[in-house]
Amino acid sequence: MGEAIRVLVVDDSAVIRGALSRTLDGAGGIEVCGSAMDGERALVRIEELEPDVVVLDVEMPGMDGLETLDHIRRRWRELPVIMFSTLTERGARVTTDALFRGASDVCAKPTSLSGQGGALEQIQRELVPRIRALAGRQSRPSTPAPAAPRKRLGLPRPPRVLVVGSSTGGPEALSTFLTGLPADLPVPVVVVQHMPPTFTRLLAERIDAQAGLRVREASGGEVLRPGDVWIAQGGYHLLVEKGPGGPRLALDTGPEENSCRPAVDPLLRTASAAYAGGVLAVILTGMGADGLAGCQVVDAANGQVMAQDRESSVVWGMPGFVTEAGLADFTGTPEQLAVEAARRASRGNLLARRTGS
Repeated sequence: MGEAIRVLVVDDSAVIRGALSRTLDGAGGIEVCGSAMDGERALVRIEELEPDVVVLDVEMPGMDGLETLDHIRRRWRELPVIMFSTLTERGARVTTDALFRGASDVCAKPTSLSGQGGALEQIQRELVPRIRALAGRQSRPSTPAPAAPRKRLGLPRPPRVLVVGSSTGGPEALSTFLTGLPADLPVPVVVVQHMPPTFTRLLAERIDAQAGLRVREASGGEVLRPGDVWIAQGGYHLLVEKGPGGPRLALDTGPEENSCRPAVDPLLRTASAAYAGGVLAVILTGMGADGLAGCQVVDAANGQVMAQDRESSVVWGMPGFVTEAGLADFTGTPEQLAVEAARRASRGNLLARRTGS
């Protein structure tokens, strides 16, 4: 079995600390090695206990979550930190800032611990997998992946849309990737980043301020045009549908896929259908196997797939499954992926104009 993953819980609420400790200790393979009620005590406890993962509250008296995170990153650069945040506008904004300052992931706090049951189930469902993934003990999916790339039935289709999927560690990788794309990119970009509602809008605003492309959160009905970047809204699957003015976006509240909504797979499936296979899929860092089935659809339609490499990924789950399945014909850092994506999109656009397709 190996040693348990040691977790330090940092929260000013004794109720939250207790609920987290009970739930995590009962999850199997995880041990809450200690807790702290504020940032200053947290730094002392990290020094004493050497935890594998820190679960860090955002709003605390004295040294708050952001200041604590800054201290952690200066002293323990590689220590995984999960921000445990409320879904309020302020909580989401501060947590989004934390993700760009080195936090590994974010998990939404239950709105209430009254009754305990539903809240503890939410912690078990959402926080436990993140802890395991960041500690390098991610479970493998039950869906088998092909051992080798299939033989294409024809040449890869020129990309007409760029679809990006990411999860744990994604905001920073996604920002790097999108800011690396040229302002005159000849194809639209559609993104799924696993995040709760409100966080996705703030993520879009944050990257929009940095990138040369216009980045917005999708609300449904938008016609996809070259150079526009749309990020899926938390709580909704993002789909691509055919329309009289060209492919357009639609929101969907169907069942979760891969325990996620938004999920990457439904976006890849529908984009491949709407663009007759002309999809360039890019899978960035993230836990789980979301994107694997969708990339198989893209590949079967002679689309193209690229993935982030192991070395630069916070969690080599999503890109790892795609790479190990033989679906990715290019792997690299987010910077390298941006350069290659721009090259393929520009070359494909030139080819389409020459052939009139």
